[in-house]
Amino acid sequence: MMMYLAAAIAAYLIGSIPSGLILGKLIWHKDLRDYGSHNIGATNAWRTLGKTAGIAVFIADSLKGQAGVMLGLLLVGTPLAAVVGGLCTILGHSFSLFLRFHGGKGVATSLGVLTMLMGQVTFIIFVIWLTIVYVSRYVSLGSVVAAFLTPFLAALYGYPTEYVLFTAVAAILVILRHRENIERLMHGTENKI
Repeated sequence: MMMYLAAAIAAYLIGSIPSGLILGKLIWHKDLRDYGSHNIGATNAWRTLGKTAGIAVFIADSLKGQAGVMLGLLLVGTPLAAVVGGLCTILGHSFSLFLRFHGGKGVATSLGVLTMLMGQVTFIIFVIWLTIVYVSRYVSLGSVVAAFLTPFLAALYGYPTEYVLFTAVAAILVILRHRENIERLMHGTENKI
């Protein structure tokens, strides 16, 4: 139990590292919280600082998710520990200890976790997300639909119960973090990429 707790705390701290804020200040000399949606995630970095910044933040946030899963596997080595590590990383990213429990929306970090847990599902979800974003130009719409579909695909492909439950919890978290985006989508005021 102590190793599970250690993995959870370490993963949360890794997730709490505000990649977008750090990269924005170090490389582009801008605080993402002062621009656009005021979010520290990849979408706001893309809109505010450009394509390169958006990709860099996306990769950094995804790597945090992968690191959380690796921590669970290295410290405990069970599917449940991998899920705990991944979920705590997403929680850290969304409610960062270093940003007074504010943070990103968890999409890139969740994708990083998925790449470690479910390769087939990750590929399908990414294609769905990319298609929706390409056609609609709404990143938030792609993110919400992809999050919603992930648990169903995880179950369909027969992944362990722990993984399916993780995707359900992560999907709820991602969708809740997009509440304002969903409202703007419904009112036709959401920003396009």
